[in-house]
Amino acid sequence: MKTQTLTIGFAVAAALAVAVPAWAQPMIYTDMHQPFAEQDAAARAREEAAREKERAQREKEREYSYYDRGQSALDNGRWDQAVSSFDRVVELKGSKADAALYWKAYAQNKLGQRPEALTTINALVKDYPKSRYLGDARALEVEVKNQSGASVNPQAESDEELKLIAIQQLANNSSEEMIPILQKLLQGTGSPKLKARALFVLAQSNSPKAREVLVNIAKGNANPDLQMKAVQYLGVHGGRESRAALAEVYGSTSDVDLKKRILQSFMVAGEKDRLLTAATSEQNQELRATAVQQLGVMGAHDELWSLYQKESSVDVKKQIIRALFTGGSVSRLTELARNEKNPELRLYAVRNLGVMGSKQTGDVLVEIYNSDKDPEVRKAVINGLFTSNNAEGLVALARKESDPAMKKEMVSRLSNMRSKVATDYLIEILNK
Repeated sequence: MKTQTLTIGFAVAAALAVAVPAWAQPMIYTDMHQPFAEQDAAARAREEAAREKERAQREKEREYSYYDRGQSALDNGRWDQAVSSFDRVVELKGSKADAALYWKAYAQNKLGQRPEALTTINALVKDYPKSRYLGDARALEVEVKNQSGASVNPQAESDEELKLIAIQQLANNSSEEMIPILQKLLQGTGSPKLKARALFVLAQSNSPKAREVLVNIAKGNANPDLQMKAVQYLGVHGGRESRAALAEVYGSTSDVDLKKRILQSFMVAGEKDRLLTAATSEQNQELRATAVQQLGVMGAHDELWSLYQKESSVDVKKQIIRALFTGGSVSRLTELARNEKNPELRLYAVRNLGVMGSKQTGDVLVEIYNSDKDPEVRKAVINGLFTSNNAEGLVALARKESDPAMKKEMVSRLSNMRSKVATDYLIEILNK
């Protein structure tokens, strides 16, 4: 059936391409009150800013990808792979470069490359004198120097495995005696896996002392990797006091990535009011957008709608629309698709409605197509109906459409759909 549909579709599309007269070809409209050069310059500036933002995001994603690979290699004892991955991070000179230098030195020490490890530690101290990994690096430096001249000890790996097993057993022990032991491990030169396990056990404890250690790490009294873990655990396992501590950390730090993790922890903990505060009062547009996203995951439709009315940033408003989509708010998206004055935002709402793909949204899209004369909005409706495999809606529009270009767009989409309704309509066109 699909082959038949495609064959028929190509034939119909070709016929329609010939049938489109010259007057129906796309035309360029301009604002007569604005010089062409000024229009072009403004458009180029917007495009360049968007490209630069995308480039920076891609670089950040590359950096985090290499860093995660390095951490995974450490967890699995693949020291050579860890060194290679962390080298890539260092080359990018991004926000993770100092962390990568520390863990590279750690892996080099595991390989028995002790002079190389000391060289890497020196590079960390020299290039990143304010790094929060310097404390860990000094402890590692002492360990490396003490081991200089010694061969690689395979027993060290099994010792760490034994420590991991012992830590797991401590999870069942509510004694206060375990807390300083775990705290010492967190301050030592253990692997990421060992430290993460120790932190997890502390998070499971009901002990006020354990909670105090966890909160102190969340406040920055450890390297950033552990701080991120502590924030995550406070959101999952913490009570009201822990969430208050997270709010305190949020207010005291300028680290955007850390603040994003705290906002995610607020979502996990059901802290809708704190997210709403961030979405309303946060000066950083990226963080406002993150708070909005987390509200969408929580299904906070009324709060999002209220925020939309007050928000001035088009980018944040797009995030609100996306959050309404995530929360399944068909009614609010429909209202925006019909009544939003900003063409860009109205188009974005239509596109999100199209992805939702329900019978209700299909009916709304058809209605919008019939009432909205904006060609871009109409194309978004066509694409939405295609994405949701709504051949009935597309055929209904195609039967009434008098614009050859739009009709061609619909037929082109129908020719790629697995639907008897679409195939029957294509045959009907050929038989005319």
